[in-house]
Amino acid sequence: MAEKHGAVEFVLGGVATCGAGFFTNPLEVVKTRMQLQGELQSRGQYAIHYRNAAHAFYTVAKNDGVFALQSGLVPALWYQFFMNGIRLGSYQLLINLGMTMDKTGHPSFLRSVMAGAFAGCIGAMVGSPFYMVKTHLQAQAVRDIAVGTQHPHESMSHGIRTIYSQFGVQGLWRGVNAAICRVTVGSASQLSTFSVAKDYVVERQWFPRDSWMNALSASMASGIIVTCFMTPFDVVTTRLYNQGVDAHGKGLLYSGVSDCLMKILRKEGFWGFYKGWGASYFRLGPHTVISLVLWDEVRKLYSLWKKPHQGKKETYQS
Repeated sequence: MAEKHGAVEFVLGGVATCGAGFFTNPLEVVKTRMQLQGELQSRGQYAIHYRNAAHAFYTVAKNDGVFALQSGLVPALWYQFFMNGIRLGSYQLLINLGMTMDKTGHPSFLRSVMAGAFAGCIGAMVGSPFYMVKTHLQAQAVRDIAVGTQHPHESMSHGIRTIYSQFGVQGLWRGVNAAICRVTVGSASQLSTFSVAKDYVVERQWFPRDSWMNALSASMASGIIVTCFMTPFDVVTTRLYNQGVDAHGKGLLYSGVSDCLMKILRKEGFWGFYKGWGASYFRLGPHTVISLVLWDEVRKLYSLWKKPHQGKKETYQS
């Protein structure tokens, strides 16, 4: 029974973040376009199609159509389900096992950071192919406002088949090292601050113990932190996933994470790592709030459902 309940943690995490992913995907499209704009070019040497998040929304809708704001939605939802299902599920299992607590039984910030990083690393590896195809589809644009390499995928399945037929399984995990850095840093900062902040709010009894406001308050704080720490790695991940490749599947612009970091710093300066920061915050903030609040609430609902069934082994038999 414990194993079945453990598996449910992964499903609950995936479902919660899919809900958030649906509403925040347009912000992901805008963020991706802004991160690719002016790639490896100094300020003033490239056309600025997207001045800020609001202008990018208008530009995409005007030139590519309103539905383009939901480009890459299918792989985005699959990515959310697998990556975040594994990430949040693994993290919750570590909490359930008491591995994030200190000797007094309170959440340890350091242990929470380590648990979040570990969970994020595993999730990023599993979800990498979906994230790559999502990035390719979200970067697609008409010639007048196109930025970055344009990949001619017609859909998620077409993109996966095309990449696999050309470069094999290894091609589907191209750029995974950047994804691991991105999600490991993001997960460590997000989940650790969420856990500690929620425990802080609950202990002070600002809201009833089972109120969704506890999760909302903690997730708002978490959203700010994760945006600051993850955005540079988010830019690097977008660049590595979207770059063109040669006949052997090798990147035409970057050879890896460190090479991408150095080239961005040299060509675009420090603020090159924070391109699309506003869009990133508007995307990560709501996504963090929605996903973590939904995650907290669906786990409460599952706990309420589980109570009447405890002790009935036959309920969980396959």
